[in-house]
Amino acid sequence: MTKREGWRERIIIDPDILVGKPVVKGTRLKVEFIVDLLAQGWSEEEILRNYPGLAKEDIKACLRYASDVLHSEKVYPLKV
Repeated sequence: MTKREGWRERIIIDPDILVGKPVVKGTRLKVEFIVDLLAQGWSEEEILRNYPGLAKEDIKACLRYASDVLHSEKVYPLKV
């Protein structure tokens, strides 16, 4: 597993948890929720303070997961 794929230790995708949305292991916090908080300007410290079940490594794993998804995305131009 490459460093970029290190999210696999902390992010799970299980159809029985939130309909298969990727979540931080041991929580019901979706990766997209954590990334959205960061996009809204929340600091890592604010997230950890408000969600004490999370660790700094969980936040980094969410970002690595999002990065992997974007790197694997295929984009095809549409002819108009």
